[in-house]
Amino acid sequence: QVQLVESGGGSVQAGGSLRLSCVASGYSFSGTSQAWFRQTPGKEREFVACIHSFDKTGHADSVKGRFAISKDDAKNTLYLQMNSLKPEDTAMYYCAGNPYPATCSKFGSVYNYWGQGTQVTVSS
Repeated sequence: QVQLVESGGGSVQAGGSLRLSCVASGYSFSGTSQAWFRQTPGKEREFVACIHSFDKTGHADSVKGRFAISKDDAKNTLYLQMNSLKPEDTAMYYCAGNPYPATCSKFGSVYNYWGQGTQVTVSS
């Protein structure tokens, strides 16, 4: 059974930083693809960043230059380093994964596995 567990969320002032982590069990990050999405109440889920097994990454325009996705295959952990946070970054952040080696996609439908989310709140 695949389980993804996010951590690292919290409350921070605008301009601050947080690093989110996502640990997997029953699923290996090695040779596969992962992503971060976020969602606020009443809004659609929004793509944040993705990474695939050849270390190609993609970031949404809204976070480019401020956020960085990475992963440590040995620790089976996905990260999202978030810098220069803005109030509009406030959301529940979810990690997602699929079993394919080269699928770094902004579309949630290509990801088979999802975590429960970690809340990020940025105050002005």
